[in-house]
Amino acid sequence: MTVRTLTLRGRRIRLHEHLPSADAGDEAVVLLHGIAGSAETWAPLPARCAALGRRVPAPHLPGHGESEAPRADYGLGAMASTVRDVLAVSGVRHARVAGHSLGGGIALQFAYQVPEMCDRLVLVGSAGLGPEVSPALRAAALPGAPATLAIAVNRVTLALARAAARLGRRLGGSLGPETRELARHFGSPADPARRRAFLFIARSLIDLRGRRASAVDKLYLAEAVPVLLVWGARDPLIPVAHGHRTAALLPDSHLTVLENVKHFPHVADPDRFCALLNEFLSETAPARLTLDDVVTRLTTAERPR
Repeated sequence: MTVRTLTLRGRRIRLHEHLPSADAGDEAVVLLHGIAGSAETWAPLPARCAALGRRVPAPHLPGHGESEAPRADYGLGAMASTVRDVLAVSGVRHARVAGHSLGGGIALQFAYQVPEMCDRLVLVGSAGLGPEVSPALRAAALPGAPATLAIAVNRVTLALARAAARLGRRLGGSLGPETRELARHFGSPADPARRRAFLFIARSLIDLRGRRASAVDKLYLAEAVPVLLVWGARDPLIPVAHGHRTAALLPDSHLTVLENVKHFPHVADPDRFCALLNEFLSETAPARLTLDDVVTRLTTAERPR
């Protein structure tokens, strides 16, 4: 893995990237993390997926991880544009886009905005495919959420939580990989700038009734793009029913539900996840869409109800 910093429109974006020994040309497998996450969530994958023979860039999205967190637009469209820019300046012209949670919603938006660059989609516990989300995420829409989050998650409470975790380990306790990953995500808003980004994203996508932003009415535009859906059967944040509904709307898609897995399939079982990814990429042909193809779909295809 190489780590570098890109400056795009005057703002720093941190990029982790696996580079194959041979020239992979202008193709890549790009990995997009979820809300309050970072590229670190994909750390187990590149070594296991080296057989892909492709570049594997994993950016820290704006407002997340080691990237800058300015007062800015953190909507799906802006995030998808950032992904496009990261790939473009890196010499990538065709991407297999894998997104987890919020990253899945950004992947769907990317496919909608830049169809000529997206040749496959991998959606992992993806956002944007149904209104139901956990009460914890809906709570971000409450009027007092910013103050409550600042009190509950800050540098002091984070230090106390880490001390408690160290004590638990000394007493022989241990946390599973998904619990550790979730704890890292919940710790992100301890930083005020990242807390601001988290609240902007959550409130732009979710209200008290659930998720507002939806890609369901645009899925028919991506029928020519191979799609892999991976879900945890016990996902408490974004229910597996969203995966089943999407698979029904896209009959040629591939849905795999992992038993005894929650919201982080790629963390809970990275070997299984990489096997699924390798199989999907080797058995499907990349889409090569043009704007004319999208126009044809928009003007001749009937939108699913």
